[in-house]
Amino acid sequence: MLRLLQIEFQKLWQNRLSKILIIGYFVLLTSIALIAAIKFDIGPIKFHLAEQGIFNFPYIWHFNTFIASFFKLFLAIIIVSMVANEYSNKTIKQNLIDGLSKKEFISSKFITVLLFSAVSTIFVFVTSLILGLIYSNYTEVSIIFSELEYVLAYLTKHIGFFSFCLFIGILIKRSAFALGFLIIWNVIEWISYGILFWVFGRKSSTPDAIAQFFPFRSMSNLIDEPFSRLSAVKAVANQVGEQFNFDYTVHWYELSIVVIWTVLFIWWSYVLLKKRDL
Repeated sequence: MLRLLQIEFQKLWQNRLSKILIIGYFVLLTSIALIAAIKFDIGPIKFHLAEQGIFNFPYIWHFNTFIASFFKLFLAIIIVSMVANEYSNKTIKQNLIDGLSKKEFISSKFITVLLFSAVSTIFVFVTSLILGLIYSNYTEVSIIFSELEYVLAYLTKHIGFFSFCLFIGILIKRSAFALGFLIIWNVIEWISYGILFWVFGRKSSTPDAIAQFFPFRSMSNLIDEPFSRLSAVKAVANQVGEQFNFDYTVHWYELSIVVIWTVLFIWWSYVLLKKRDL
């Protein structure tokens, strides 16, 4: 495993674009801390975002993992480019000639996916823990370490998404077209979701029951939007006669769906590579 990881690390670190994207990704994750500095002082109106409770335990686990998930496209570009470069530079063929099996090749890519996901998760966990200890009104140990299922959901979501990127990269072999396909696939899912609403009606639960098995949709379902949990948002909603009764729980079956997709993406990547004439 270490040998495979070392091979991938050398390839990534020799690529200038990959280094820039990796550094940029973690800089953006760190920028979450800058949210605490957002203040608006307009006459009698004084607004400090950190005082709205976004960094309170355990809410911070939900908020930060949701926000950090938007930055995963940076690593997605790296993974897709990593696979595309193997074909364009013909290093995949050379690796196979040098004795690396196709199974080991896929394993090395998946190990990279796991590493990116794990490092990103640890980084978000540590950042959230530090911000929470600084700004949270609740610092009891039992409260700090409650709702950590959002961290698990974050890890699972990223492994699933990066595995999808790996599969698309092997399938299409061109980074620009592979990234374009990811966007197109997302559009296809939304169109399909709209068709389901049209067929079954807006009040039916069937569209959501079916759409939860879509790849992107299943990953998105792991971490629901956290903003409607804020007391300030609820207060505004109550004033206009609205109430939020959303389920923010990370369910085991939602995690299972993404895990199954992950296994399928890696398996399909291996089968595709095994049958392809390089």
